[in-house]
Amino acid sequence: MDTKALEKVALSVRALAMDAIQKANSGHPGVVMGAAELGAVLYGELLRHDPEDPKWPDRDRFILSAGHGSMFLYSLLHLTGYRDMTMDAIKNFRQVGSPAAGHPEYGAAAGIEMTTGPLGQGLATSVGFAIAETMLAARFNTLQRKIVDHYTYVLAGDGCFQEGVSAEASSLAGHLGLGKLIVFYDSNKITIDGSTDLSFTEDTAKRYEAYGWQILKGSMYDFEEIARLVSQAKAETKKPSLIILTSIIGKGAPNKQNTADIHGAPLGAEELAAAKKALGIPGDFYIAPEAEAYFKAKREEWKKSREKWLAEFDSWAKENPDKKKEWDAFHSGKAATAALPAFAGGEKIATRTAGNKALAALAAANTNLVGGAADLKGPNAVGLPNTTAYSAADRTGRYFHFGVREFGMAAIANGISLHGGFRSFCATFMVFADYLRPALRLSALMKQPVVYVLTHDSIYVGEDGPTHQPIEHLASLRAIPNVRVLRPADAEETAEAWAMALERQDGPTALALTRQNLTVFAKDDPDWRNTIRTGAYTAKKAKGKPDAVVIATGSEVSLALEAAGLSGKNVQVVSMISRELFESQPAAIRDSIVPPGIRVIACEAGVRQGWERWAKPEDILSVDRFGESGPAAKVAEHLGFTAAALAAIISR
Repeated sequence: MDTKALEKVALSVRALAMDAIQKANSGHPGVVMGAAELGAVLYGELLRHDPEDPKWPDRDRFILSAGHGSMFLYSLLHLTGYRDMTMDAIKNFRQVGSPAAGHPEYGAAAGIEMTTGPLGQGLATSVGFAIAETMLAARFNTLQRKIVDHYTYVLAGDGCFQEGVSAEASSLAGHLGLGKLIVFYDSNKITIDGSTDLSFTEDTAKRYEAYGWQILKGSMYDFEEIARLVSQAKAETKKPSLIILTSIIGKGAPNKQNTADIHGAPLGAEELAAAKKALGIPGDFYIAPEAEAYFKAKREEWKKSREKWLAEFDSWAKENPDKKKEWDAFHSGKAATAALPAFAGGEKIATRTAGNKALAALAAANTNLVGGAADLKGPNAVGLPNTTAYSAADRTGRYFHFGVREFGMAAIANGISLHGGFRSFCATFMVFADYLRPALRLSALMKQPVVYVLTHDSIYVGEDGPTHQPIEHLASLRAIPNVRVLRPADAEETAEAWAMALERQDGPTALALTRQNLTVFAKDDPDWRNTIRTGAYTAKKAKGKPDAVVIATGSEVSLALEAAGLSGKNVQVVSMISRELFESQPAAIRDSIVPPGIRVIACEAGVRQGWERWAKPEDILSVDRFGESGPAAKVAEHLGFTAAALAAIISR
């Protein structure tokens, strides 16, 4: 190990970070300056990667959970040779159009494994990365050849360990014995408000030991010690490792290091000059020649390592043609089609139950479809037939018992998806979408096609009462850009909804499914299975020009069909499985389903918000208050949410 060269790498990291943040007049220099040595040894000596092929499947993954320290990652990507992270990008840190965004953004530049910034989510998501590695290894490695054998590294700070999502996911990681997950704890004991002693005095090491992790400790500023600690972490194959590195926030800034002042603001001209003088940095955006020479030589080593793996992979592929075919299918990003279950007209079945039948068919055709529920396998109806549960003893399992950990579950599902090779789903009651919402938002930001199965989708939950009856949740889910909410109206629609979710590749889908049984109804659109992919179709056609068009979603389509018969009017009923998808269609498609100039009435068992685009307030039947506890039908009657009430609106 060339420690002298690594010192120059660390110096260059500090120099680039200080100048980029000062030029932007915005950013977080503290963690970058405090952890520069870790970055140097990690990217120079420990990380298995090759900037020439950033998507190399067997690369190690590095996740900067402390995403506010984004210049830590950007400077190292630039120094090691990742082409997207140019010097111009760094000089335009935090400016519109630069891949060097304020926080790492997935897809902005090669080498950024995920979007981080919301503290704790990087650490939680890393558990999904580590799980995916074990699943691929179990499925594709042979006694003769290991083509999947890599590690997931994380840099997290005090804030990450305070956020609850890290606790949820870390607890599960220990239970699952994820030995290839290695987390570095930048322990500088400073957050924005000041010393962590203000609010955070727990013994984190003991907490993680109780989770089932290996705990290692050392200095952030000893290259060889860090390397030894990583070797110890790798030697422990049955536990994830937490390496606690004592550090000084803002190390090198003579007047601001070890203070909260350097956490989230530029050094300022005076302190920047003093830091450069103290560190021996001769100019702006300085890169030490020794650092350049070091990484030039390393690039040759990395290339040889990758080429060695490619040769091994080619030999494996020739020896295992069936596995190679499956590998290609896993990594294609495309879902295989399946024969969806059929349902008889008039059959009464809850859409969660129908969803399980569709899931079973699609999972049989897509053996890389994996997922689970937050301790709600039965109520959510998401069990996978003919598969085992994933565990420390069985890495081939496809079903996850996430425990009562909605936020951690969703973050892990993101990690599984981001890693590559798998499609992931997760499930809970819709009302608890609030617990996982920040991870769903990251799914949308990162364009990850995670499927969120959200059952018990309305007041028809019944006896569980207002705490479990979603009211505002459909609106809140639709409010997140790039989240596609699908609320099927019967079993047939549910099967198509699952297929639509797996067809999607550029973002998450939320399936809103019922607890109560719904009748499979006749559909007047003969091509409805295709039309539904616009977001809506005509379930009941009017005879000639309609008096009104009733738009309904989910279980309320049955209500609308009943109300149309009671109203005595010539009514057309539209099933709008996805409002946001339908609203994105060209006007010609929208007008063919909801004719302009015709009175529109909207019906949904949730808040009115958003339906004002389609109907006047007095023409919307909605639920704009919290529910009640009681049998579902009696709750609906109590709240005035009945076919008779809708018929009265139609008849006005």
